[in-house]
Amino acid sequence: MGIHGWVRWGKALAAAALAAGLAACNNNPWPEDAAASNTLYTAAIENSPRHLDPVASYWSNDTPFTYQIYEPPYGYHYLKRPFVLVPKSAAEVVKPHYLDKNGQPLPDDADSAVIAESVYDIPIKPGILFQPHPAFAKDEQGRYRYHAMKPGELGGRRTPVDFEHTGTRELVAEDFVYGLKRHATTRITTPIAGIFGEYIVGLREYTALVKAEDAKLREGLDPSSLDKPFLDFRQWPLAGASAPEKHLLRIRIKGKYPQWNYWLQMTFTAPVPWEADAFYAQPGMAERGMTLDRWPVGTGPFMMTEFVQDRRHVMVRNPNYRGEPYPCEGDEIAKATGLLADCGKKTPFLDKIVVTVEREAVPQKGKFRQGFYDVEVFERTDTGKDYLVDMQDSDAVRREYTEKGFRLDTRSDVNSYFIAFNMLDPVIGVGSTPEQAERNRKLRQAISIAIDWEEYSKVFPKKAGDTAMSPLPPGIVGSREEEPGYFNPVTHRLVDGKVQRRPIADAKRLLAEAGYPNGRDARTGRPLVLNYDYYAPPTPERKPEIDWVVRQFAKIDVQLEVRATDNNQFQDKVRKGTYQVFWLGWNADYPDAENFLFLLYGPNGKTKHDGENTSNYASAEFDRLYGRMKTLDDGPEKQQLVDELVKIAQTDAPWTMGFFPHASAAVQHWVYNSRPAILVRDQGRYLRVDAAERVARQKAWNQPVWWPAVLMAVAVVVLVVVAARSLRRRERMNARGEVLA
Repeated sequence: MGIHGWVRWGKALAAAALAAGLAACNNNPWPEDAAASNTLYTAAIENSPRHLDPVASYWSNDTPFTYQIYEPPYGYHYLKRPFVLVPKSAAEVVKPHYLDKNGQPLPDDADSAVIAESVYDIPIKPGILFQPHPAFAKDEQGRYRYHAMKPGELGGRRTPVDFEHTGTRELVAEDFVYGLKRHATTRITTPIAGIFGEYIVGLREYTALVKAEDAKLREGLDPSSLDKPFLDFRQWPLAGASAPEKHLLRIRIKGKYPQWNYWLQMTFTAPVPWEADAFYAQPGMAERGMTLDRWPVGTGPFMMTEFVQDRRHVMVRNPNYRGEPYPCEGDEIAKATGLLADCGKKTPFLDKIVVTVEREAVPQKGKFRQGFYDVEVFERTDTGKDYLVDMQDSDAVRREYTEKGFRLDTRSDVNSYFIAFNMLDPVIGVGSTPEQAERNRKLRQAISIAIDWEEYSKVFPKKAGDTAMSPLPPGIVGSREEEPGYFNPVTHRLVDGKVQRRPIADAKRLLAEAGYPNGRDARTGRPLVLNYDYYAPPTPERKPEIDWVVRQFAKIDVQLEVRATDNNQFQDKVRKGTYQVFWLGWNADYPDAENFLFLLYGPNGKTKHDGENTSNYASAEFDRLYGRMKTLDDGPEKQQLVDELVKIAQTDAPWTMGFFPHASAAVQHWVYNSRPAILVRDQGRYLRVDAAERVARQKAWNQPVWWPAVLMAVAVVVLVVVAARSLRRRERMNARGEVLA
């Protein structure tokens, strides 16, 4: 190649280098046209949802999807506080009528002792349609196209979206009945089946029946096979759930249970079409992940169209959704902040919601700061605190966040975080004898004193909150947390009129009385070592918190063996009972003391009953008082029982109580109608995005840095010119040498 060829080649290489450099300047993780689309971009933390089947779903990574796809009978008004139930798929929120033991009507003010049944007759809105789905597809003869598929007929299909035909039908009351019956299923975990079995007439007996019928269906089949024959709940009536009319749902509840209306706003009571169950029961479906657990079928404003495990999930607007109007009423905050501007407009406003699973906090936060996430984490109410702390620490950061217009509204909410104990464990739990029970109780009390939650909020201000004195956060009816001078006498005391945590000396004294002076077993001399289970991997962001917990135990000479796993492994572990000390959080399902105290109710134990009492705490006195409390309407009698229940929990210390976190979500300025609240989980249909503003702001916040690319191109040209000159000099010398020869 001659010198001119080298120069031409050098120019081409420089152009390529410049192009590559410019391409590298584009840090947008989404397609070029994404910002201009009517799409909400957000993140999920670390894992895909574990369960999207409504009978199984009870985890915070599930609800961003389930509450956008399913429609229970009721929901919460989006803009009213205190929270108010409103009809969703139901036509109205109803009051029950009461019956005595002979089936005779009772007045509304009847004593709960004489109420044998509460009957809820719930009218269902006519004309609601399910999302398009192949489970409903029929051929020209009216037969279901995909209900009799043989092994191998799936072909290359790996999702419901891959089927050529879809269909729909009207929602009817029987779909709610079918959904409630499925709490008796043996095919998947059912965390609320135990609780519902206490209330829905006949559900416990129905569960035994279904178990027997399922055993008949699977007799002789390979128990390890993912393919299982269709368990058709239509065959067996359930006394407590029926459909007297096409659009009338009747639910019969044992005795009086005022909180039942709250359960009717949760997806546990969402309708499930039998066609979906039948469709997913066919050969090969489960092996390819085609189940209700991944591909729900609902009537809500959105439907799942993409599910890539631990990477990406996409929901798009349900074309069959009827378009419920945006609310026109709200509290004073809603009026003052312009949240009523879209009054009466049809929802949803969005066409699509894209959720990316993020393993680490740093890139997640970076994408929000650059404008690539509209809501940092959909439905989470704790992400904004990180930004608020940043603004306190740096004037430059405060200016940046203020100029960018991040919405970081702060409020109180109804949730808690705590460290707790597995009461089935012989070392830390209830114990096998009264003497052992008392020693173990003192051990738990000692640890509860040692874990300094006030210090936690100072060390980790981005996750700060108010130290909990009881299981009941402020905002829950029955909580005493906001009363001046209220404290937990096990962990705190009054000093000069101020509430202070008890000194470590008190914890060490209790530890010695428990049989572990200086952290060693008094009988064997061996150090006390406890296992600490955490439901997330020990990433660099989380390790300081885990180390902090280890140090708290070390203050009383107790060694902690950390066993941090992902959430799915943690859930498996607690169901097997193979754990001792663990970290857990709880978001309120409804604003009643019962929703937190049921986490300590014996029949709701996680390991034995697959309930949500992860401590497996069981106290005969607690359970007796709880049984009375849950039947009462709000008032002095109920408050007295709540106080007694809290005192028992404080004394037995199955939890360290923990803290109630301050709430603040991270939302971009171009996202309108955002009002995050733990109890309101269907906010997807209310959110609106100003795509034009997003395009402009992303462009302004992500200006390409040109000089590295230009410098790279210049360097390439210089290197090529030098190389060309060197080559030319060598050619001349070779030519001179040939002449001399």
